Amino acid sequence: MPLPERQLIAQIRRAAGNRGSSIVRTGIGDDASVVRLPRGCELLVTTDFTLEGIHFRREWHPAESAGHRCLARGLSDIAAMGGEPVAAFLSLALPADLPQGWVDGFFRGLLRLARRFKVPLAGGDIASSSSGILADIVVLGSVPAGRAVLRSGARPGDAIYVTGMLGGSVATLNMLRSGVRIDPRHQPGHFLPTPRIAAGRYLRQHRLASAMIDLSDGLSTDLAHLCEESGVGAMILAGALPRDPADPLDYALHGGEDYELLFTAPASRRIPARIAGVPVTRIGQIIRGRKMWLQTPEGRQPFTPSGWEHFGR
Repeated sequence: MPLPERQLIAQIRRAAGNRGSSIVRTGIGDDASVVRLPRGCELLVTTDFTLEGIHFRREWHPAESAGHRCLARGLSDIAAMGGEPVAAFLSLALPADLPQGWVDGFFRGLLRLARRFKVPLAGGDIASSSSGILADIVVLGSVPAGRAVLRSGARPGDAIYVTGMLGGSVATLNMLRSGVRIDPRHQPGHFLPTPRIAAGRYLRQHRLASAMIDLSDGLSTDLAHLCEESGVGAMILAGALPRDPADPLDYALHGGEDYELLFTAPASRRIPARIAGVPVTRIGQIIRGRKMWLQTPEGRQPFTPSGWEHFGR
């Protein structure tokens, strides 16, 4: 079972460190944290649940992967705004029969990613749970005032781009569902995804992206969110999608948890083929109207959101 609350918090505090942070003046140990924002910046705030049985399964995902993925979800949201992560806060509810070794592994994975991106774990909460492991990550970020990249800036004629590869995470998930045991080191895109902080920063700094969103729920669903906020439609070229040709097309169209960036840019802007070492692919165009279309060798067809949706029917 987990350590008593006070001992567990003390252990987390030691592991998180955070001494000498120029951003977090006061972190774990007080009723609230004191965070200093860089001058001339606005605050970004995002929160995401990681729920056992929904976002991970203990029999499939090592504890280190669960912790890594928990923080990666929040960092990916900050990347999609072109922001810099500032601090993270974790509320964690644990079953009484959960081994302390699993808790230790969870924090190893989370804090390893936090150190990689220099994000202090500045606070949170610990509670008991009667229904599995529940984790809520809050990530604060900063962005120069007025420069956050929103979902609402796409305009007809803009080109549509994605970073990285699509569909790999759901391909791994389907292998797990079929009973295949997978070494996380062999499928890092699913078990240890990399938030595209550097790519988002580059797009914001160079004023290239007119709108942006991270791909957590699947291309079809997340593109629909962007189109809705911008009041536009989209045409996607199926043959342009960066994916493993051995996988079904639907994996790239609707599979979630790739944590890549989907962004639009005026056609006149020259977009590098790689940004921060990550491939960038043009996959379509923003069009007038509110409909999304998929261009395939068989012709044009409606492109309906079919990715992940809580409470979906």
